[in-house]
Amino acid sequence: MRTLVNFSVNFSVNKLQKGFTLIEVMLAMAVFSIAGIAILGTADTNARNLGYLESKIIASWVASNQLVEVTLDTSWPPKNNKKGKVELAGQEWFWQQKVVKTTDNDMRAIVMEVRLEEKAAKSLTSLMTYISKQSK
Repeated sequence: MRTLVNFSVNFSVNKLQKGFTLIEVMLAMAVFSIAGIAILGTADTNARNLGYLESKIIASWVASNQLVEVTLDTSWPPKNNKKGKVELAGQEWFWQQKVVKTTDNDMRAIVMEVRLEEKAAKSLTSLMTYISKQSK
């Protein structure tokens, strides 16, 4: 007696796939790479803005310090277009004092502009105060 054993191999694809296809993996990688590039761009922009804001804050401190010196000076009228440089936070800052005449002859407005470069057209910051003539 002969027994026939029927070995049939089913080569059909199982409908329940386990894993991802190559196209799905490549699409996921593309999405994550675009998201990564966007995050790096945002981080770079934030780092540049942080440096600019730090410079503006230190320039404001320089202007404030110079205005305090002007208010302590008793000479009248204050000098117009007085310039100078000062070192603060490891950098050299250039300041310029501008005196503006007011309607009151005993009062002047003083504008202090601060730059990182002496020849820069635009100042980083500008502060203004008013001083009056000292009575004797």
